[in-house]
Amino acid sequence: MHAPATVIATRDASLKARRAMHGANKLQIGLFGPNCSSGRAVTLVPERWSGNWPDNKRLAQLADASGIDFLLPIGRWKGYGGDTDYQGATLETITWATALLATTQRITVFGTMHAPIFNPVVAAKEMVTADHVGEGRFGLNIVVGWNEGEFDMFGVEQRQHADRYDYAQEWIDVIKLIWSEREDFDFKGRYLDMKGIRGKPKPFGGTGTRPLIMNAGASASGQAFAVRNCDAFFLQASRTSLEDTQQKVRNAQAAARAQGRGIGCYTVGVVTCRPTRKQAEEYFHHCIVEHADWRAVDGILALKNISPQTVPMQEYVLKRSQYAQGMGGLPIVGDPDHVAAQLADLSKAGLTGIAISLVNYIDELPYFVDEVCGRLERMGLREKVTSSPA
Repeated sequence: MHAPATVIATRDASLKARRAMHGANKLQIGLFGPNCSSGRAVTLVPERWSGNWPDNKRLAQLADASGIDFLLPIGRWKGYGGDTDYQGATLETITWATALLATTQRITVFGTMHAPIFNPVVAAKEMVTADHVGEGRFGLNIVVGWNEGEFDMFGVEQRQHADRYDYAQEWIDVIKLIWSEREDFDFKGRYLDMKGIRGKPKPFGGTGTRPLIMNAGASASGQAFAVRNCDAFFLQASRTSLEDTQQKVRNAQAAARAQGRGIGCYTVGVVTCRPTRKQAEEYFHHCIVEHADWRAVDGILALKNISPQTVPMQEYVLKRSQYAQGMGGLPIVGDPDHVAAQLADLSKAGLTGIAISLVNYIDELPYFVDEVCGRLERMGLREKVTSSPA
């Protein structure tokens, strides 16, 4: 006999539990970009990440068993060219997340959605489906997009920058209403005019809960959108000053408190960890300098209008190096003591968590978990992983 549809969920899917990634890690750690070929390493080395489904499934199960908190995909529709066609083969993120949630037990899995491309009624239904598959472990990474070449594929015209977030506000408002107890409601805004909207089922766990929402808006309007709507805000950690990072966190959290909200602050990092610092630095140089896919890097910079003709040469050289290192993420290179200390410093700066990328996630994750996460456990920043899911 089938259980009644009204059965109460046993997993805690409250918004509080979701924000904590269903655990008590003071510093949350996720993996960023594994749904894309090459991940976030713009490199020619043969061991670079495949991005294919078997490797993603294996990685998700390894990360789940290892206590990694979340998986965060990149919403990419077209590669960047170069010798590797960097990020040219990608798995669509909602389908990817749903499948991975079905094969894991603890880990939170995000989907990344371009608001201008996805109808909000369809998007809300797709995400609730993923949320039920994962019993409250799905999260939304909302993006407004910047790559006009990708938008051209859909016949969608990119709006002016401020208008992008105005549209995204209406989009997320509709989705939150669909996820609420509201039924058969109309919505009329500047961009959206929709009638008789209904969406069932509601998010896993019932009234008062919904998937986590994150955003990484860098502009003033983007940050204001994140503070107003999101549970998690991704900011760029300073490469030179922990105090600067700390101030960014304080500013975001103060802005959220002014609206009667709390917000978690995260950053992105590119980790190269080896038994000695010399080994780590040599491998980093091998992958990201000697064997960088410079044609792809220059293509990415051109899309952002960064060239020797548009910016000072010193800035151009710096940006070129940073994008080769992992699309601008914070490079953390060294032995386990150094990497753990760097992550501990980010926690001291007030960050809730970090999404890291690796040249080859499966090859490098076990060592990172054993050596770096082990040290973070001893520092009191992470819990020891239990053998069975919570």
